[in-house]
Amino acid sequence: MRVEEAIGRQLARLRAERRMSLTELGEALGRYLDRPWSRQAVHQAERGQRAFTAAELTALALVLDTSVQVLFRAEDVGIELPGGAVSREDYRGILLSREPDMPLDGVEELIIALHDIGEVLSRPALARLARIGRVADQVAGPEH
Repeated sequence: MRVEEAIGRQLARLRAERRMSLTELGEALGRYLDRPWSRQAVHQAERGQRAFTAAELTALALVLDTSVQVLFRAEDVGIELPGGAVSREDYRGILLSREPDMPLDGVEELIIALHDIGEVLSRPALARLARIGRVADQVAGPEH
């Protein structure tokens, strides 16, 4: 997946979570950029069909109340750059601060780990296993 596609997926996800329309997101960007984005520009961005400037990424993070790092997250895939592919692990590694004196190093890693745990726990198979476990406990009774 190209970096622009990864960003686009995050934009679409965050916009939907915040119940914003394409037009509302575009208009909100106008507060931070020279002019608002059109509905079509937001749609293109969400489909990974445009590159982003640093100012645009900053404005998107502000409007969507998130961090620039979150915009770059890619779920379960490597990233393709013009010169070649980057593994999922290497890509994820660059999203974490590597400076030893940065106070949020451990917090960032914890946030990513919690996100991964949330993804695993939301899988339908695990939800079914949890229901089976509850039923088994009910059948076994209070002695169990």
